[in-house]
Amino acid sequence: MHTAPIDYRAGEALCEGFMATLDPNVRRPVVLVAHAWGGQDDFAREKAKMLAGLGYVGFAIDVYGKGRRGTTPEENSKLMQPFLDDRALLLERLLAATAAASAQRCVDPERVGAIGFCFGGLCVLDLVRSGAPAVRAAACFHGLYHPPGLKSSEGPISAKVLVLHPFDDPMAPPESVIGLAKELTGAGADWQIHMHGHTMHAFTNPAAAAPEMGLKYQERSANRAFGAMEHFLRESLGSAR
Repeated sequence: MHTAPIDYRAGEALCEGFMATLDPNVRRPVVLVAHAWGGQDDFAREKAKMLAGLGYVGFAIDVYGKGRRGTTPEENSKLMQPFLDDRALLLERLLAATAAASAQRCVDPERVGAIGFCFGGLCVLDLVRSGAPAVRAAACFHGLYHPPGLKSSEGPISAKVLVLHPFDDPMAPPESVIGLAKELTGAGADWQIHMHGHTMHAFTNPAAAAPEMGLKYQERSANRAFGAMEHFLRESLGSAR
C-alpha cells in the first residue's frame, strides 16, 4: 500500500490530507474520509487505508488546517464550533478537499464518494447538499443532521446518501433523523437510513468508552455499518478494482 501526506490550500488555510492507495499508477474512485471533532487523526487515516484495501483511493481530509488538532473535549469543541457557526466556511474547506483529492493522478475524478464520522458525518451531508457534481455518494456514520441554512444547499441532491444511525445517540434524537429523511426526500435524493438498536454515538470507534455521555463502541453495529458501506460504495461508484 502507498500512503502519502497531501498538502492543499483552502482559501488562506494550508491543509494536510492523507492519501492511501494500492497502486499510485492506477486510477481508481476516491473516497474522502471526514474526521470527527478532534481533527484528522489515526482513526480517519486508518479508514483511508481500509478504503484503499477495498480498491479505492482513500483520502482523509483536513477541515481545521495543518497541525490543528484537539486532544481534549474542550480543545475539540473549540476547533469545531467555528465551522458549526459558519457552514459556508465549512463548505469552502470541504470543496477544497474534494478538489485536492480529485486532482491526484491515481484518482478518477468522475467517481468521488465520501464517508464521515460524528462531525465528519455532518461534513459529508453538507458536501452533497451543496450539489458538488463530482460527488456521487456519501455515507454518514453517527453524524449530526441539522441543515446548514445556505442558499447553495437548498437545491436537489443528486448524490446517493447512506446514514448509519445509532438509535440511542443523545446528539441526534429520533426527531432529527425524521427531519433529515424529510429533507432528503424533498431534495429528491436516493437515500437510506439504517437504525442500529442499543447503540450509542461514536459506535464505530473502539476508543469510545463513555456511556454516561452517550459514547460507546459497539462492535456488532460497527461491523454491520461498515458492511453496508461497502455495498453502498460498490453500487454508487462502480467497481474499484
